[in-house]
Amino acid sequence: MGDFLSFTLFKVGENSVTVSSVLVFFAILAVTWIAARVARKIIAERLLARTNLAIGARYSVGRVLGYLLWFAGGMLALNALGINASSLAAFGAALGVGLGFGLQDIVKNFFAGIIVLLERPVMVGDRIEIDKVNGDVVEIRTRSTVIRTNDEVFLIVPNSKFITDTVTNWSFRSNRIRFRVPVGVASDSDPREVEGALVAAAARCDGVMLEPAPSVYFRGFGESTLDFELLCWTSQMLHKRPAFVSELNFAIWEELSKRRIQIPNPQRDLHIRSAEGLSFLKDSRGEITAPGMEPAPFSGGRSTDEQR
Repeated sequence: MGDFLSFTLFKVGENSVTVSSVLVFFAILAVTWIAARVARKIIAERLLARTNLAIGARYSVGRVLGYLLWFAGGMLALNALGINASSLAAFGAALGVGLGFGLQDIVKNFFAGIIVLLERPVMVGDRIEIDKVNGDVVEIRTRSTVIRTNDEVFLIVPNSKFITDTVTNWSFRSNRIRFRVPVGVASDSDPREVEGALVAAAARCDGVMLEPAPSVYFRGFGESTLDFELLCWTSQMLHKRPAFVSELNFAIWEELSKRRIQIPNPQRDLHIRSAEGLSFLKDSRGEITAPGMEPAPFSGGRSTDEQR
């Protein structure tokens, strides 16, 4: 057994790497892995949970601590193999060539993840929008970030996108957000009565904040509508935006119906200024048709006015 453990596998510079040093190398990595996980849980989920730090900040501290433990454990593991700082210089040159060819994306995403954890533009628990997709940040990994949508669909996004692309963070520094709901009513409606209906509709929804109070903007005059916009604040429905807007729309419809305020459908009026050149025919049932038109199907005894 002693001969087996002292058997030389290869050499790194002048240092011989034996079976025993390889076993020690993997043992140190295993202990580092366990220590990093335990430290993250103890620091982030227990000790920092008693403070006022947000869950995203606690997660970032735990992740950075884990990376530091991995760095220290990796140095110890390499030292067990007999690889010291001078040996790492030659190894680093070869590694740099490899990074330049095949690992540049991995390294870019790794350092981007560290920047995200340190600067914290995005944290675990935040509601974000990226590439027109909304979701909650559930995990920031070494290479990528996991986002969960309301449909329980998980997106794996490279960390570099959070550094180079524009990301909308709906919960950055505050969970309070203002929603805008456009509403168009009939042009003969009383604007003040419409304003009262929209404010009453907002007051009926549980997620609407009373301070700041809901407000209504009269945006302008459409082709056949008066255009309004209901603005209301919420801090509870940030992660359920479609459900919140749906609840507001139901309440708006009920309040407008109570006040007999109509929501018109788009319509066009066609005025024929001259019928010159047009010829009309009557079929066997007395229906007026134009040349080339097929006769209307018989509807089983219905009158001509009903068919029209």
